[in-house]
Amino acid sequence: MTPQAKLMFTTSLLLGSTITISSNHWITAWAGLEINTLAILPLISKSHHPRAIEAATKYFLTQAAASTLLLFSSMTNAWHTGQWDITQLTHPLSCLILTSAIAMKLGLAPFHFWFPEVLQGSPLTTGLLLSTAMKLPPLTLLLMTSHSLNPNLLTCMAILSAALGGWMGLNQTQTRKIMAFSSISHLGWMIIIISYDPKLTLLNFYLYALMTTTVFLVLNTNKTLKLSTLMTTWTKNPPLNAMLLLTLLSLAGLPPLTGFLPKWLIIQELTKQSMAPTAVVISLLSLLGLYFYLRLAYCATITLPPHTTNHMKQWHTHKPTNTSIAILTVMSTMLLPMSPMLSSAI
Repeated sequence: MTPQAKLMFTTSLLLGSTITISSNHWITAWAGLEINTLAILPLISKSHHPRAIEAATKYFLTQAAASTLLLFSSMTNAWHTGQWDITQLTHPLSCLILTSAIAMKLGLAPFHFWFPEVLQGSPLTTGLLLSTAMKLPPLTLLLMTSHSLNPNLLTCMAILSAALGGWMGLNQTQTRKIMAFSSISHLGWMIIIISYDPKLTLLNFYLYALMTTTVFLVLNTNKTLKLSTLMTTWTKNPPLNAMLLLTLLSLAGLPPLTGFLPKWLIIQELTKQSMAPTAVVISLLSLLGLYFYLRLAYCATITLPPHTTNHMKQWHTHKPTNTSIAILTVMSTMLLPMSPMLSSAI
Protein backbone atom coordinates (compact mmCIF):
# COMPACT_ATOMS: atom_id res chain seq x y z
CA MET A 1 0.00 0.00 0.00
CA THR A 2 1.41 3.36 -1.03
CA PRO A 3 1.95 6.16 1.51
CA GLN A 4 -0.62 8.29 -0.35
CA ALA A 5 -3.27 5.59 0.06
CA LYS A 6 -2.46 5.19 3.76
CA LEU A 7 -2.74 8.95 4.24
CA MET A 8 -6.10 9.03 2.47
CA PHE A 9 -7.53 6.15 4.51
CA THR A 10 -6.21 7.61 7.80
CA THR A 11 -7.68 11.02 6.96
CA SER A 12 -10.99 9.37 6.14
CA LEU A 13 -10.95 7.60 9.53
CA LEU A 14 -10.38 10.91 11.31
CA LEU A 15 -13.09 12.58 9.22
CA GLY A 16 -15.66 9.84 9.85
CA SER A 17 -14.99 9.78 13.58
CA THR A 18 -15.17 13.58 13.82
CA ILE A 19 -18.47 13.70 11.90
CA THR A 20 -20.08 11.07 14.15
CA ILE A 21 -18.80 12.52 17.42
CA SER A 22 -19.82 16.09 16.60
CA SER A 23 -23.21 15.41 14.99
CA ASN A 24 -26.68 15.92 16.48
CA HIS A 25 -28.62 14.39 13.56
CA TRP A 26 -28.95 10.65 13.04
CA ILE A 27 -28.21 10.83 9.30
CA THR A 28 -24.88 12.64 9.74
CA ALA A 29 -23.92 10.23 12.54
CA TRP A 30 -24.72 7.30 10.24
CA ALA A 31 -22.70 8.89 7.40
CA GLY A 32 -19.67 9.21 9.69
CA LEU A 33 -19.92 5.57 10.72
CA GLU A 34 -20.09 4.51 7.06
CA ILE A 35 -17.02 6.59 6.18
CA ASN A 36 -15.19 4.86 9.03
CA THR A 37 -16.21 1.41 7.81
CA LEU A 38 -15.16 2.05 4.21
CA ALA A 39 -11.83 3.59 5.30
CA ILE A 40 -10.78 0.70 7.59
CA LEU A 41 -11.59 -2.11 5.11
CA PRO A 42 -8.49 -1.58 2.88
CA LEU A 43 -6.29 -1.42 5.99
CA ILE A 44 -7.65 -4.80 7.17
CA SER A 45 -7.17 -6.50 3.78
CA LYS A 46 -3.89 -4.84 2.69
CA SER A 47 -1.85 -8.05 3.10
CA HIS A 48 -4.02 -9.84 0.44
CA HIS A 49 -3.90 -12.99 2.56
CA PRO A 50 -7.07 -15.14 2.45
CA ARG A 51 -7.53 -14.68 6.21
CA ALA A 52 -7.28 -10.90 5.79
CA ILE A 53 -9.87 -10.92 3.00
CA GLU A 54 -12.14 -13.06 5.16
CA ALA A 55 -11.70 -10.65 8.08
CA ALA A 56 -12.54 -7.65 5.87
CA THR A 57 -15.66 -9.40 4.54
CA LYS A 58 -16.86 -10.31 8.05
CA TYR A 59 -16.23 -6.77 9.25
CA PHE A 60 -18.10 -5.23 6.31
CA LEU A 61 -21.15 -7.49 6.68
CA THR A 62 -21.38 -6.95 10.45
CA GLN A 63 -20.97 -3.18 10.25
CA ALA A 64 -23.45 -2.92 7.36
CA ALA A 65 -26.05 -4.87 9.37
CA ALA A 66 -25.43 -2.67 12.43
CA SER A 67 -25.71 0.53 10.36
CA THR A 68 -29.00 -0.73 8.90
CA LEU A 69 -30.35 -1.35 12.39
CA LEU A 70 -29.20 2.11 13.48
CA LEU A 71 -31.01 3.75 10.56
CA PHE A 72 -34.12 1.69 11.24
CA SER A 73 -34.02 2.71 14.90
CA SER A 74 -33.70 6.42 14.09
CA MET A 75 -36.47 6.26 11.46
CA THR A 76 -38.80 4.44 13.88
CA ASN A 77 -38.17 7.10 16.50
CA ALA A 78 -38.69 9.91 13.96
CA TRP A 79 -41.95 8.26 12.80
CA HIS A 80 -43.37 8.27 16.33
CA THR A 81 -41.88 11.48 17.75
CA GLY A 82 -41.01 13.63 14.72
CA GLN A 83 -37.45 14.11 16.07
CA TRP A 84 -34.17 13.33 14.27
CA ASP A 85 -32.08 14.65 17.16
CA ILE A 86 -29.81 11.97 18.67
CA THR A 87 -30.56 13.04 22.25
CA GLN A 88 -34.34 12.84 21.65
CA LEU A 89 -34.48 9.05 21.33
CA THR A 90 -37.52 8.20 23.44
CA HIS A 91 -39.51 5.43 21.73
CA PRO A 92 -38.96 2.08 23.56
CA LEU A 93 -38.67 -0.02 20.38
CA SER A 94 -36.16 2.43 18.90
CA CYS A 95 -34.09 2.28 22.10
CA LEU A 96 -34.02 -1.53 21.98
CA ILE A 97 -33.00 -1.63 18.30
CA LEU A 98 -30.35 1.05 18.86
CA THR A 99 -28.87 -0.92 21.78
CA SER A 100 -28.56 -3.97 19.50
CA ALA A 101 -27.00 -1.90 16.69
CA ILE A 102 -24.39 -0.25 18.91
CA ALA A 103 -23.62 -3.57 20.63
CA MET A 104 -23.00 -5.09 17.20
CA LYS A 105 -20.72 -2.22 16.19
CA LEU A 106 -18.73 -2.37 19.43
CA GLY A 107 -18.47 -6.15 19.59
CA LEU A 108 -20.44 -6.32 22.83
CA ALA A 109 -21.88 -9.70 23.86
CA PRO A 110 -23.99 -11.40 22.56
CA PHE A 111 -22.93 -9.76 19.23
CA HIS A 112 -19.22 -10.30 19.82
CA PHE A 113 -18.44 -13.30 17.61
CA TRP A 114 -17.12 -11.27 14.66
CA PHE A 115 -14.52 -9.29 16.61
CA PRO A 116 -11.87 -11.95 17.47
CA GLU A 117 -11.95 -13.32 13.91
CA VAL A 118 -11.57 -9.86 12.36
CA LEU A 119 -8.75 -8.93 14.72
CA GLN A 120 -6.97 -12.23 14.02
CA GLY A 121 -7.00 -11.51 10.28
CA SER A 122 -5.77 -7.92 10.62
CA PRO A 123 -2.22 -6.56 11.01
CA LEU A 124 -1.28 -5.42 14.51
CA THR A 125 -1.51 -1.71 13.67
CA THR A 126 -4.97 -2.15 12.14
CA GLY A 127 -5.95 -4.30 15.13
CA LEU A 128 -4.97 -1.40 17.36
CA LEU A 129 -7.29 0.92 15.42
CA LEU A 130 -10.14 -1.62 15.60
CA SER A 131 -9.69 -2.02 19.37
CA THR A 132 -9.48 1.67 20.23
CA ALA A 133 -10.27 4.39 17.67
CA MET A 134 -13.07 2.53 15.87
CA LYS A 135 -14.95 2.04 19.15
CA LEU A 136 -15.10 5.73 20.04
CA PRO A 137 -17.85 6.86 17.56
CA PRO A 138 -20.37 4.09 18.52
CA LEU A 139 -19.55 4.63 22.19
CA THR A 140 -20.23 8.35 21.76
CA LEU A 141 -23.69 7.58 20.33
CA LEU A 142 -24.32 5.28 23.30
CA LEU A 143 -23.26 8.05 25.70
CA MET A 144 -25.56 10.58 24.03
CA THR A 145 -28.58 8.25 24.30
CA SER A 146 -27.69 6.58 27.63
CA HIS A 147 -30.49 8.40 29.50
CA SER A 148 -33.10 6.69 27.28
CA LEU A 149 -31.73 3.15 27.25
CA ASN A 150 -32.82 0.31 29.51
CA PRO A 151 -30.24 0.04 32.35
CA ASN A 152 -31.22 -3.57 33.18
CA LEU A 153 -30.58 -4.66 29.58
CA LEU A 154 -27.22 -2.85 29.54
CA THR A 155 -26.25 -4.47 32.85
CA CYS A 156 -27.09 -7.95 31.55
CA MET A 157 -25.08 -7.35 28.36
CA ALA A 158 -22.17 -5.98 30.40
CA ILE A 159 -22.01 -9.01 32.70
CA LEU A 160 -22.31 -11.35 29.71
CA SER A 161 -19.47 -9.51 27.95
CA ALA A 162 -17.24 -9.70 31.03
CA ALA A 163 -18.00 -13.42 31.40
CA LEU A 164 -17.54 -14.39 27.73
CA GLY A 165 -14.51 -12.13 27.23
CA GLY A 166 -12.76 -13.74 30.18
CA TRP A 167 -13.90 -17.30 29.60
CA MET A 168 -13.19 -17.50 25.85
CA GLY A 169 -9.77 -15.90 26.20
CA LEU A 170 -8.44 -18.60 28.52
CA ASN A 171 -7.29 -21.16 25.95
CA GLN A 172 -6.10 -18.80 23.18
CA THR A 173 -2.56 -18.95 21.83
CA GLN A 174 -2.79 -16.02 19.38
CA THR A 175 -1.97 -12.65 20.91
CA ARG A 176 -4.45 -10.78 18.70
CA LYS A 177 -7.33 -13.04 19.78
CA ILE A 178 -6.34 -12.61 23.42
CA MET A 179 -6.44 -8.82 22.96
CA ALA A 180 -9.83 -9.14 21.23
CA PHE A 181 -11.36 -11.01 24.18
CA SER A 182 -9.68 -8.50 26.49
CA SER A 183 -11.51 -5.74 24.60
CA ILE A 184 -14.85 -7.54 24.97
CA SER A 185 -14.28 -7.95 28.69
CA HIS A 186 -13.37 -4.28 29.16
CA LEU A 187 -16.44 -3.22 27.19
CA GLY A 188 -18.51 -4.93 29.86
CA TRP A 189 -16.99 -2.63 32.51
CA MET A 190 -17.71 0.42 30.34
CA ILE A 191 -21.32 -0.46 29.58
CA ILE A 192 -22.35 -1.47 33.11
CA ILE A 193 -21.88 2.08 34.41
CA ILE A 194 -22.99 4.09 31.35
CA SER A 195 -26.58 4.66 32.56
CA TYR A 196 -25.43 5.96 35.95
CA ASP A 197 -22.21 7.86 35.21
CA PRO A 198 -21.38 8.38 31.50
CA LYS A 199 -18.22 10.36 32.35
CA LEU A 200 -16.85 7.32 34.15
CA THR A 201 -17.45 5.23 31.03
CA LEU A 202 -15.46 7.75 29.00
CA LEU A 203 -12.62 7.72 31.53
CA ASN A 204 -12.57 3.92 31.43
CA PHE A 205 -12.39 3.99 27.63
CA TYR A 206 -9.52 6.50 27.60
CA LEU A 207 -7.45 4.48 30.06
CA TYR A 208 -8.25 1.22 28.24
CA ALA A 209 -7.17 2.79 24.91
CA LEU A 210 -3.95 4.02 26.53
CA MET A 211 -2.99 0.60 27.92
CA THR A 212 -4.07 -1.31 24.79
CA THR A 213 -2.05 1.03 22.57
CA THR A 214 1.04 0.30 24.67
CA VAL A 215 0.55 -3.48 24.43
CA PHE A 216 -0.07 -3.42 20.66
CA LEU A 217 2.97 -1.21 20.02
CA VAL A 218 5.22 -3.52 22.05
CA LEU A 219 3.85 -6.60 20.24
CA ASN A 220 4.34 -4.83 16.90
CA THR A 221 7.92 -3.86 17.78
CA ASN A 222 8.74 -7.46 18.71
CA LYS A 223 6.71 -8.85 15.77
CA THR A 224 4.85 -11.13 18.18
CA LEU A 225 1.72 -12.88 16.91
CA LYS A 226 1.73 -16.08 18.98
CA LEU A 227 2.60 -17.11 22.52
CA SER A 228 5.38 -19.37 21.23
CA THR A 229 7.00 -16.31 19.61
CA LEU A 230 6.44 -14.28 22.78
CA MET A 231 8.55 -16.79 24.71
CA THR A 232 11.67 -15.86 22.72
CA THR A 233 11.27 -12.08 22.68
CA TRP A 234 13.27 -11.69 25.91
CA THR A 235 16.42 -12.04 23.79
CA LYS A 236 15.54 -9.06 21.61
CA ASN A 237 14.84 -6.30 24.07
CA PRO A 238 14.64 -7.23 27.79
CA PRO A 239 13.62 -3.73 29.02
CA LEU A 240 10.73 -3.68 26.53
CA ASN A 241 9.51 -7.03 27.83
CA ALA A 242 9.63 -5.71 31.40
CA MET A 243 7.47 -2.79 30.25
CA LEU A 244 5.08 -5.28 28.66
CA LEU A 245 4.81 -7.17 31.96
CA LEU A 246 3.82 -4.02 33.87
CA THR A 247 1.35 -2.91 31.19
CA LEU A 248 -0.36 -6.31 31.11
CA LEU A 249 -0.74 -6.28 34.88
CA SER A 250 -2.18 -2.76 34.62
CA LEU A 251 -4.60 -3.91 31.92
CA ALA A 252 -5.69 -6.67 34.30
CA GLY A 253 -6.57 -4.02 36.88
CA LEU A 254 -4.06 -4.82 39.61
CA PRO A 255 -3.22 -2.10 42.15
CA PRO A 256 -1.18 0.10 42.35
CA LEU A 257 -1.17 0.40 38.55
CA THR A 258 -3.30 2.67 36.35
CA GLY A 259 -5.73 -0.06 35.29
CA PHE A 260 -7.02 -0.36 38.86
CA LEU A 261 -8.37 3.21 38.76
CA PRO A 262 -11.44 2.70 36.48
CA LYS A 263 -12.40 -0.59 38.17
CA TRP A 264 -12.14 1.05 41.58
CA LEU A 265 -14.32 4.01 40.58
CA ILE A 266 -16.88 1.78 38.81
CA ILE A 267 -17.23 -0.55 41.82
CA GLN A 268 -17.61 2.51 44.06
CA GLU A 269 -20.34 3.95 41.82
CA LEU A 270 -22.18 0.62 41.60
CA THR A 271 -22.29 0.35 45.38
CA LYS A 272 -23.67 3.91 45.55
CA GLN A 273 -26.45 2.80 43.18
CA SER A 274 -27.32 -0.12 45.51
CA MET A 275 -25.86 -2.61 43.02
CA ALA A 276 -23.30 -4.25 45.31
CA PRO A 277 -24.16 -7.84 44.11
CA THR A 278 -23.59 -6.74 40.50
CA ALA A 279 -20.26 -5.19 41.47
CA VAL A 280 -19.21 -8.44 43.18
CA VAL A 281 -20.18 -10.53 40.11
CA ILE A 282 -18.32 -8.39 37.57
CA SER A 283 -15.29 -8.18 39.90
CA LEU A 284 -15.15 -11.97 40.15
CA LEU A 285 -15.50 -12.27 36.36
CA SER A 286 -12.49 -9.98 35.90
CA LEU A 287 -10.38 -12.73 37.53
CA LEU A 288 -10.81 -14.75 34.31
CA GLY A 289 -9.17 -11.92 32.40
CA LEU A 290 -6.44 -11.71 35.03
CA TYR A 291 -5.57 -15.35 34.27
CA PHE A 292 -4.79 -14.81 30.59
CA TYR A 293 -2.98 -11.51 31.25
CA LEU A 294 -0.76 -13.38 33.71
CA ARG A 295 -0.31 -16.08 31.08
CA LEU A 296 0.92 -13.47 28.59
CA ALA A 297 3.21 -11.94 31.22
CA TYR A 298 4.47 -15.41 32.18
CA CYS A 299 5.38 -16.21 28.58
CA ALA A 300 6.97 -12.79 28.00
CA THR A 301 9.23 -12.36 31.02
CA ILE A 302 8.81 -14.77 33.90
CA THR A 303 9.84 -18.01 32.24
CA LEU A 304 11.94 -19.45 29.47
CA PRO A 305 10.40 -21.97 27.07
CA PRO A 306 10.92 -25.52 28.38
CA HIS A 307 11.35 -26.86 24.86
CA THR A 308 13.06 -25.76 21.69
CA THR A 309 10.90 -23.66 19.40
CA ASN A 310 10.96 -23.11 15.67
CA HIS A 311 11.69 -19.42 16.16
CA MET A 312 15.28 -18.24 15.92
CA LYS A 313 16.51 -16.33 18.95
CA GLN A 314 17.81 -12.88 18.01
CA TRP A 315 20.50 -11.56 20.33
CA HIS A 316 21.23 -7.86 20.78
CA THR A 317 19.55 -6.51 17.70
CA HIS A 318 20.07 -2.88 18.86
CA LYS A 319 16.97 -1.64 17.08
CA PRO A 320 15.93 1.79 18.33
CA THR A 321 12.73 1.60 20.36
CA ASN A 322 10.08 4.23 19.77
CA THR A 323 10.10 6.74 22.62
CA SER A 324 6.29 6.88 22.54
CA ILE A 325 6.23 3.32 23.93
CA ALA A 326 8.18 4.44 27.00
CA ILE A 327 5.87 7.44 27.53
CA LEU A 328 2.73 5.31 27.09
CA THR A 329 4.09 2.66 29.46
CA VAL A 330 4.70 5.22 32.19
CA MET A 331 1.16 6.56 31.74
CA SER A 332 -0.26 3.02 31.66
CA THR A 333 1.28 2.14 35.01
CA MET A 334 1.62 5.30 37.11
CA LEU A 335 -1.60 7.32 36.88
CA LEU A 336 -3.24 5.88 39.99
CA PRO A 337 -2.10 8.81 42.23
CA MET A 338 -4.28 11.05 40.05
CA SER A 339 -7.42 9.24 41.24
CA PRO A 340 -8.50 11.89 43.84
CA MET A 341 -8.40 14.60 41.17
CA LEU A 342 -10.23 12.45 38.60
CA SER A 343 -12.89 11.30 41.08
CA SER A 344 -13.59 14.90 42.12
CA ALA A 345 -13.82 15.96 38.47
CA ILE A 346 -16.29 13.16 37.75
